[in-house]
Amino acid sequence: MAAWSSSPSLRHLLLLRPCLPLRPACLTGSFTGRHRLFSASSSTLTHGDAASTHADADGIVDVNPPRGTRDFPPEDMRLRTWLFDQFREVSRLMAFEEVDFPVLESEALFIRKAGEEITQQLYNFEDKGGRRVVLRPEITPSLARLVIKQGKSVSLPLKWFTIGQCWRYERMTRGRRREHYQWNMDIFGVPKVRAEAELIQAIVLLFQRLGITSSDVGIRVSSRKVLQAVLNMYSIPEHLFTEVCVIVDKLGKMTREEIEKELISTGLSSEAVQGIIDVLSLKSLVKLEEVLGSGVEAVADLKKLFSFADQYGYTDWICFDASVVRGLAYYTGIVFEAFDREGKLRAICGGGRYDRLLSTFGSEDIPACGFGFGDAVIVELLKEKDLLPDMSRQIDDIVFPLDEELEGPASSIASSLRKKGRSVDLVEDKRLKWVFKHAERINASRLILVGNSEWERGMVRVKVLSTREEFEVKAGELE
Repeated sequence: MAAWSSSPSLRHLLLLRPCLPLRPACLTGSFTGRHRLFSASSSTLTHGDAASTHADADGIVDVNPPRGTRDFPPEDMRLRTWLFDQFREVSRLMAFEEVDFPVLESEALFIRKAGEEITQQLYNFEDKGGRRVVLRPEITPSLARLVIKQGKSVSLPLKWFTIGQCWRYERMTRGRRREHYQWNMDIFGVPKVRAEAELIQAIVLLFQRLGITSSDVGIRVSSRKVLQAVLNMYSIPEHLFTEVCVIVDKLGKMTREEIEKELISTGLSSEAVQGIIDVLSLKSLVKLEEVLGSGVEAVADLKKLFSFADQYGYTDWICFDASVVRGLAYYTGIVFEAFDREGKLRAICGGGRYDRLLSTFGSEDIPACGFGFGDAVIVELLKEKDLLPDMSRQIDDIVFPLDEELEGPASSIASSLRKKGRSVDLVEDKRLKWVFKHAERINASRLILVGNSEWERGMVRVKVLSTREEFEVKAGELE
């Protein structure tokens, strides 16, 4: 096609077009690097809450988010949306249904007396009605609440997933903030190891879709029943089981001497403590069987899971590690967590079986298992492996009227294209030079110019920006 150049009359009109002010007159103040500070009256400050910001006597507001939390400007929001789309697609492939719950829950759902670290990290308070509430620190109790609420109106098994925000007031490290989004997949009503095998396949499937390999990431697998078997060997009372789980979950985070001291403080003998730590140091399922015997349920479950792993084709992703117990008190069977093999990051995700959670809320128990997969650590891993996708903004069309009297036709063209499924940015009151630069910034595919001479003939001029091809087309035939 022939290259396009505007007619003299159009060029003349473009030179006369006014430019918009650089900023609205209602905002006054200064912008200092990444800390944007501004002064605004109560009538013009429309976002946020005075209680959640810090202002001095002059009305200068620090607009950084609270420590440990994040804003999501457009480029970060595109990345978040892309990641959530990956979560949803894997869930769809695994035939799970999406559910959701309020981020504000009853405090009673999360207050347990097992010494769990999470109970010390709650964002909890009393609401204006005198009720104790909490910003949920995890999702599984909310899920259990909904299962109980649904009761017999749903048939088992349930295969549900959700993507929700969680809050914990904890020490921040790389990949750990005080709020994060978490992808949960849970199965209710399947007592056999098949459920865990399905969940691990979902995790592996996500990694594969993201370009992560089994050389990058592994999944450690064990069972709470391993620890239970060891406690039985030393005739340790049942009521100490959960407390011991919480302590030994700190292996790798505390020294062996510190772990031993905490275990002895619960009343365990030195012999029992030594036996627990020795078993939890095992990395071989064969050696575990030698210690516990083949008739132990934990060994049978793990052997079945590794058999499934071979059938699913993810054997190279998983490994046995008896030290994995997970820190939450409600786990009852197989537990697992994904880790980066270079050891630079904290756990990527984790989960396990929790067959007795519902009874802690006064309901009849249903066999269940699930996992939580946060958004923060996986993004750090993708950065580390240079696997983040290009998150540049992309728009199909820019529609630009070359004269004020053509704004109506331009609106009609933009509306028609949007109804056909194309993303359209309708631009007015700019110079043509600015429009071309804008098109480059947002990766627009086409620029559609509505000019007087063309519109008199019912035509518009189209510029394909990737090839610089230009042509006229009837306005009603734009696709």
